[in-house]
Amino acid sequence: MALVDLPRPDIEAGLESAHRAYEEFAARGLSLDITRGKPGSDQLDLSADLLTAVTAENYRAPDGTDTRNYGGLDGLLELREMFGELFSVPASQLLAQGNSSLTLMSQALVFASLFGTADEDSVPWASGPRRILCPVPGYDRHFGLAEALGFELVTVPQDDEGPDMDAVRALTAEDPSVKGIWIVPMYSNPTGITVSEARAKELLDLETAAPDFRILWDNAYGLHHLREPHAALLDILGLAAASSRPDRVWMFASTSKITLPGAGVAFFAASPRDTDWFRKHLSPTSIGPDKVNQLRHLHFFGTPDGVRAHMEKHAALVLPKFEAVERILAEELGDLGIATWTAPNGGYFITLTVLPGTADRVVKLAAEAGVKLTPAGATHPYGLDPDNAVIRIAPTMPSLDEVEQAARGLAACVRLAAHEALLARDS
Repeated sequence: MALVDLPRPDIEAGLESAHRAYEEFAARGLSLDITRGKPGSDQLDLSADLLTAVTAENYRAPDGTDTRNYGGLDGLLELREMFGELFSVPASQLLAQGNSSLTLMSQALVFASLFGTADEDSVPWASGPRRILCPVPGYDRHFGLAEALGFELVTVPQDDEGPDMDAVRALTAEDPSVKGIWIVPMYSNPTGITVSEARAKELLDLETAAPDFRILWDNAYGLHHLREPHAALLDILGLAAASSRPDRVWMFASTSKITLPGAGVAFFAASPRDTDWFRKHLSPTSIGPDKVNQLRHLHFFGTPDGVRAHMEKHAALVLPKFEAVERILAEELGDLGIATWTAPNGGYFITLTVLPGTADRVVKLAAEAGVKLTPAGATHPYGLDPDNAVIRIAPTMPSLDEVEQAARGLAACVRLAAHEALLARDS
């Protein structure tokens, strides 16, 4: 029987057991961190050869470019061709830049806010109120970036195919201040959902009051498959080109969780017109990206198949950690009716949904027992989850043994918080 259906004496007895389990876990004195989606050291070791991939003898790109010098604002052509094939983007529409795709998102939003978009009727977004749609649960850095740049964050629910389009239509149809929507199309942070082609087409065909509405398509996890078979990566720019709104999408991606997060390569892609727009406003700010690092990546991978083979090595290291969390949560919580969790086919996160009103208590209990979690509410705009129920789990950085310990401890916290809440409800 589910915990919520038990009579009060049974819940009281269960509280004593939950307390014991929690205290036993806390007494171990652990210090575990499953807050952010960082690669583990074993994953970083996969890219060790990247550090020596360019030497004093091979610093020239295949076309003869001296990568040590200024220039080449678009990034190395050969690297753009490689990742263009992986992301279904023509190299001419793909810009390779520094290590952070979040920086490129910031630049795109700043350019639009200061200058407007490439659309004929666009005015600087900052000349009036500006709002951005945030599907939830979602990525806290997306929300924090937009908030820092002066956007009002508007929550939109989503299901297993993407954002709720009825909600999106209601918000965009008559309000020209709604300028865009965040989308993580494959293995979304943190739910692991993959946007369907049908839902993507609905977004492209959307009638909006803002003529310069944009989809911020963050392809952060498009190559991070964990299980086979996996969904195909959507050719979103191809779909956009075939629609009546070819300029609607700004796509972002990076190698941050493919090679070295602090020394990766980030990409911006859009329609030819919007790529020209981005390049125009980027030009005064840069005399070219780090081409030496781009050449490192080109030498390290060699071909698109080299990237795919590298990602299979990542999956071999990461999948057992995801499976461990899923198995332990099922063992500890499966028949209690107080939690559900995702089993994603890729990406970096598991979403744990606990009894409404208890997520912040679970996070607090876990921290006091030595397990750091992302703050409750981080998956929602302004850090406010109205149900106080969603917790993001990032199992990649700790060792497998540490992940297993953290999962058992987390389950103990969920049980304790649920018993406390149910008894308080009935008091």
